[in-house]
Amino acid sequence: MRLHLICRTLIACLLGAGATLAQDAGGGPPGEGPGARMQYKRMHQHALRLIEQGKVDEAIEHLLIVQKKLPEDAETQFMLTVAYAQAGKKNEAIAAMKKAIEMGLPVGRFVAGPRELFKPLEGEKAFVELRKDAAESWLIHGPMLTNLTSTSATFWIRGADEEHYASLMVVPMKAGEVIHDGKIRVSKTSDFTGTITLKGLKPDTEYECRLGVSKPNDPPGARFTGDLFRGPFAFRTPPAPGSKQKLTLAFGGGAGYQPTHEYVWNTIGSFKPDLLLMVGDNVYIDDPESAQMNRYTYYRRQSRPEWRKLVATTPVYSIWDDHDFSTNDSWGGPEIDKPAWKRQVWNIFKENWANPGYGGGEKQPGCWYDFTVGDIHFIMLDCRYYRTNPKKADPTMLGPVQKAWLFDTIKKSRGTFKVLCSSVPWVFEAKGDSLDTWNGYKDERNEIFDFLTKEKIEGVVLLSGDRHRTDLWKIPREKDYPLYEFNSSRLTNDHVHPEMKQAIFSYNKKQSFGIVSFDTTLGDPTVTYKVVSIDGEVMHTFTAKRSELQK
Repeated sequence: MRLHLICRTLIACLLGAGATLAQDAGGGPPGEGPGARMQYKRMHQHALRLIEQGKVDEAIEHLLIVQKKLPEDAETQFMLTVAYAQAGKKNEAIAAMKKAIEMGLPVGRFVAGPRELFKPLEGEKAFVELRKDAAESWLIHGPMLTNLTSTSATFWIRGADEEHYASLMVVPMKAGEVIHDGKIRVSKTSDFTGTITLKGLKPDTEYECRLGVSKPNDPPGARFTGDLFRGPFAFRTPPAPGSKQKLTLAFGGGAGYQPTHEYVWNTIGSFKPDLLLMVGDNVYIDDPESAQMNRYTYYRRQSRPEWRKLVATTPVYSIWDDHDFSTNDSWGGPEIDKPAWKRQVWNIFKENWANPGYGGGEKQPGCWYDFTVGDIHFIMLDCRYYRTNPKKADPTMLGPVQKAWLFDTIKKSRGTFKVLCSSVPWVFEAKGDSLDTWNGYKDERNEIFDFLTKEKIEGVVLLSGDRHRTDLWKIPREKDYPLYEFNSSRLTNDHVHPEMKQAIFSYNKKQSFGIVSFDTTLGDPTVTYKVVSIDGEVMHTFTAKRSELQK
């Protein structure tokens, strides 16, 4: 009875007078606790959690009140389909499914799942029809371009089944001859995802791609006569390693699912970035023990047409933060497989991204890695998997293995600029007295900065996320050049953090992202940072010269 009253209290707070989709701090399992308030991104997660706990009737009650307040919301109909199916109310489930599709929800959402939750509907005629023309609707998610080098490119997809496969044909824009015609197969063991790496590409060259779907016994060419996903689409390889260049990237985090703000991906695309860095809090899971919750949050984002359009032609690189890895302000601890959910979260992360690396692999899981584009070296850090309690003695954010890798990678770097990317702010002042940023790991951060001085590492720029705004910080160092930190993490979130007077500039009026442009063709190379709103307004601009980033 008490849980039932709590549920009703939550709903009342969410949908009461004013009908505001309220803010929360994002802590712990979303939407639990009397008096709590939920953002939009939390509402359907709360229903799924109730379903997983066997409280299906409570989930339905919650969703019906949400539906009353948001009658045109397709995601509510999707989750009602799940809830009714689990309650054995097949007619109501099918009606909700049809309504969701009428509202514009992609059919692939019901194919992707979580599939276990739709098993009660597998024999229903209307549900079977969703898979009838699998060859035409087989491509559920993707393609997503990633790990783009001067001579290779990787594409990621999710398909409907293992029977069909995708074919990717690649043609240089100028020459016209087919240089790659490969198959992308998906596997049930990886949640029906698969990748293909195109090799033998030429540096600084534009390519056109066509993607088709076929069965193993289809005649040659048949795969390109049916429905093509945004084919042809194009991408351009970067220049050869070490080459001087003009490079533009977009970055940000804080991308909780919010339909009214998903057009941010179109805005980012309008700036034509050469790559996109997702720096954590990319989907907001907050439930590390639930594989279904992990996958559900990815499906919501991956199904958005704005996202699919952007990532088909813009290479994506990602790391996680607390809301993707565990729960708010969390630490994984020093053990590889303790808590037991850590490896499961890591495996699902790998299913949904196709980064150049994943920490130390199976023996040392994580999401750290590095890559080079021309003469810019990117070093991406994992700030959660091995993080220890900041209130205990000798806390570490990186753990000894990752820290040793970081020092070795920095020392060997030959990049004109070295970009150190952390999912949390480097500057101590970014979050008040909170120990969740590098503020809780001062000694380790200072050890990294001292290493830069000792090894005379020049050209370092810091990137970070976590704060729901976009900032520029200048971190002075007594015996070395100051470090500039570009921070951005409010891509789609409603929840906002206050602007910081201590920063050089700070912006939180709208959802936003960072645009960072490098020009190493100049005698004194430059890096320029722009704060851009969701509506494409450039709110702040700052440029630093390479000569400023050396002693």
